[in-house]
Amino acid sequence: MVLVLRALGLGDLLTAVPALRGVRAAYPDHRLVLAAPAPLRELALLTAAVDELLPTAAATTPTAQLGPLPWSQGPPAVAVNLHGAGPQSTHALRALRPTVLLTHAGPGEPGLAWDGELHEVRRWCRLLEHFGIPADPADLQLARPSRPSPAPGAIIVHPGCAFPARCWSLDRYATVARHLAGAGAGRRVVVTGSAAQRPLAAQLAATAGLPEDSVLAGNTTLSQLAALVADASLVVCGDTGIAHLATAYRTPSVVLFGPVSPQSWGPPPQRPEHVALWAGRTGDTFANRPDPGLLRLTATEVITAAERLLRDPGRLTA
Repeated sequence: MVLVLRALGLGDLLTAVPALRGVRAAYPDHRLVLAAPAPLRELALLTAAVDELLPTAAATTPTAQLGPLPWSQGPPAVAVNLHGAGPQSTHALRALRPTVLLTHAGPGEPGLAWDGELHEVRRWCRLLEHFGIPADPADLQLARPSRPSPAPGAIIVHPGCAFPARCWSLDRYATVARHLAGAGAGRRVVVTGSAAQRPLAAQLAATAGLPEDSVLAGNTTLSQLAALVADASLVVCGDTGIAHLATAYRTPSVVLFGPVSPQSWGPPPQRPEHVALWAGRTGDTFANRPDPGLLRLTATEVITAAERLLRDPGRLTA
């Protein structure tokens, strides 16, 4: 049995897909269990690398409190720490007495030093490579969900993020949504988000003059959201999980960055279908207000990038 720890959110799972596939290829005869929050099960299975999900409590950050893992089987043959730098995550896996533990160096743990400057995808591929396991950072795609999209061809506007520092102005999102809905015949704009973000999505739709049925926030499971993104014409969002879904399905996207640089969490720069907008300023990820650098981005910049992607039929093959 191979146990991989990544008890974080949607974007964290999707940035770990190349590493998960590397582990899968290295241990083809082992059952691969991913320790992650239960809502991620359907998407984890779409990686074609995970056989089973071990439900864990969701940690908001890799340094958040991580308790004992609910592992009831014998010691795993291999444990892989794709969760964080430790020591909590390392200790949680060590407690299961694996035969082999793949993790970064830490107190009493020799090995590869943590590099905080790496892109999140590259970080975990580098860890595996240190242990002789190849992993391709470009291998980010997901299988398409079997269910149909609730709004085929729609433009998705996703205003919410897990932390206020990453939340762009609602009025500016509304300006973008209003333009995109009115600038072309047949365009449908939908607003997505979690159940907790539904009031925000409803406010955006009302401000933009969108119909009530455009608000899908709180009405989709993760697999339904994946189907929606897979068949969308465009995604406009901040630095959050849905941006990584757009990357996984090569759906054109405009992603607004701040306070974190796209060099750390952005889409692959060699893909012309994804535009990462960033004012060049970093800040406090956990601040309780929108990052000043993020607020330097204007609605005009976002609209210009969005329209370029919508009108360029060669964007996926460039």
